[in-house]
Amino acid sequence: MNPFKYLRQVRQEANKVTWATRKEVYLTTVMVLIMGAIMAAFFFGVDKLIQVILTSLFD
Repeated sequence: MNPFKYLRQVRQEANKVTWATRKEVYLTTVMVLIMGAIMAAFFFGVDKLIQVILTSLFD
């Protein structure tokens, strides 16, 4: 295959890519951070519950 033809095809395909807007990136980032905080709080709560149960069993 001709390398110049390949590079031209790569460029054509790259021009077809639709990029996310600044607003979409911002909203997605905020959603990921919120979901991360919710999951962290959930697992913290589950961890504390298991700790209380195990502490009461072995003390």
